[in-house]
Amino acid sequence: MSSDNTRRIAKNTGFLYVRMLLTMGVAFYTSRVVLNALGVEDYGIYNVVGGVVAMFSFLTGMFTNATQRFLNYEMGLGNRKRLNEIFSMSITLNAMIAFLIVLVSEIVGLWFINHKLVIPEDRLTAAHWVFQFSLLTMAVTIISTPYNAVIIANERMSAFAYISVAECLLKLGVAVVIAFCSGDKLIIYGALLLVVAFIVRAIYSLYCRRNFEECRYKFYWDRTLFYEMGTFAGWDMYGNFAFVMITQGVNMLLNMFFGPAVNASRAIAVQVQSAIQGFATNFMMAVEPRITQDYAQGRREEMFRLVFLSSKFSFFLLLLLCCPVLVETESILKIWLGQVPGYSVIFVRLILIQTLIRILQNPFHSALHATGKMRKYQLVNGSLLLLNVPISYVLLRHGADAPAVFAVSIVVTIVALFALLYLLKKTIGFPVGRYVKEVLQIVVYVSICLFALNICYIYLSQDFVKYIRFFSRVVVALGSTFVAVWFVGMRSVERKVLVLYVNTALKKFVH
Repeated sequence: MSSDNTRRIAKNTGFLYVRMLLTMGVAFYTSRVVLNALGVEDYGIYNVVGGVVAMFSFLTGMFTNATQRFLNYEMGLGNRKRLNEIFSMSITLNAMIAFLIVLVSEIVGLWFINHKLVIPEDRLTAAHWVFQFSLLTMAVTIISTPYNAVIIANERMSAFAYISVAECLLKLGVAVVIAFCSGDKLIIYGALLLVVAFIVRAIYSLYCRRNFEECRYKFYWDRTLFYEMGTFAGWDMYGNFAFVMITQGVNMLLNMFFGPAVNASRAIAVQVQSAIQGFATNFMMAVEPRITQDYAQGRREEMFRLVFLSSKFSFFLLLLLCCPVLVETESILKIWLGQVPGYSVIFVRLILIQTLIRILQNPFHSALHATGKMRKYQLVNGSLLLLNVPISYVLLRHGADAPAVFAVSIVVTIVALFALLYLLKKTIGFPVGRYVKEVLQIVVYVSICLFALNICYIYLSQDFVKYIRFFSRVVVALGSTFVAVWFVGMRSVERKVLVLYVNTALKKFVH
């Protein structure tokens, strides 16, 4: 990997991690305030009703991923003129998608809320208001997402970080307001989040228009470009639909079988997952443009090495945070929330295990996106993901408890991992054998070492005073993870690369 690329990735990763630390801290506090202000039932209602809107979000990323991929590809070729055409086309297409989502959601979504979801009758009016606010928020987001794609494609992660922090602080303000306001807090919460969405999207649009020449919208229509982007986006839409179904579709199943209180528990688990996963996905956000540009320039071996490193480092970054949470889940949730909804502990543990397995796949998605050959990739990946819903339904129908849906997700994620490896080999000649030896075997060895070390320490620390036991277990979990990753998980050359990343990032922030 060239020194310029290393510095760029290190700088962008550094900005994203500072953003993540700030936004995660504020988001966790915000969740506690919102949960206490709304109560478990209303918090669950907001999550499940917002989930109905999110079921249509497979259309939201339809042209966003296509925009980012085509921008990165043209940047790799040095073709600046084409960038404005791609941007303008994506704005037009996203506006069309936003209109379609609103139309379909108003018909199908309202029917689903009124006839399928388990919502107390006295909260149905509030649920309708939340649905409308969530729908408008999504429409605003869809129309302006090409601006986000431009920022990421141009690797301006500092702007992305600053705006994300501003958005998080605005949401904190919303949480504080509803904690002290009178009236129906659920309705007020949904309305204020819509206002935040308008403000944030205006900031993104203004920044892009001032800093990137390609962000000057003018109506443009090119049938060939539409076909290319539409083909890419169409198959990507299928993959997005599958992902939405394993998240919001399963959320609907939990509501239908167990009610809104279980949705609140799942919302807590997803909040923990999103915060922890962000540390690993931020690294991928900085790396993904480089993978696409390496492919466009024909630098296959460079791209393969980047996939190897990003897959392993993403797993290790996530593992560093997951290990202490897995060891002391209940104590951490009590400190964070005060009141812990039932099922939250087991949900958090299972969803983090699934996330650790899934994070290995992220570089595969980036590499396959770079090729633009989406049909086989999305058919295989999307179809496997969709299996979560019918299998979960059958299990719940036959009396399985709520955690079963997360166990199904873990099994399907493992199958998808190996299916994508096979597809990568067939599509771009990816060295699967090397990947298994240099990545999969290593992460398995590290995980086994950590499991053994922490199980032994948990047994030995049973007689410690409660608070000493908690802090000692967290410290041992963090320390053992770092030691296992450094000495078992990384080769000497990878240690040097990591040290170079850290040194470069620190120099950038110091100077």
